[in-house]
Amino acid sequence: MAGKAIAIELPDELWAALGEVAAALAIPNLEEAAVIALAEWVAGRKRELDDRDPSQRYFVNEALDELAARAAQKK
Repeated sequence: MAGKAIAIELPDELWAALGEVAAALAIPNLEEAAVIALAEWVAGRKRELDDRDPSQRYFVNEALDELAARAAQKK
C-alpha cells in the first residue's frame, strides 16, 4: 500500500476492543483493522463537514432542512 506512515500509541482498552472487532470481522491483523477504522472515522467526519457546507449538501439534506424550517414557522 502506497501512502504515508504514522505511529500511534493506543490505550490498552482501545487496543483490546480493536482486537475484538477485528476477530469478529475476520480482519487478519490489528494494523489492518486500525487502518479500516481510521478510514471509516475520516469518512464520517468528511460527511459531517460536507453537510455543513451548503455547496456540498445532498438533495435529501436540503429537503430535511426545508421540512425543519416549515415546522419551525408553524410553532
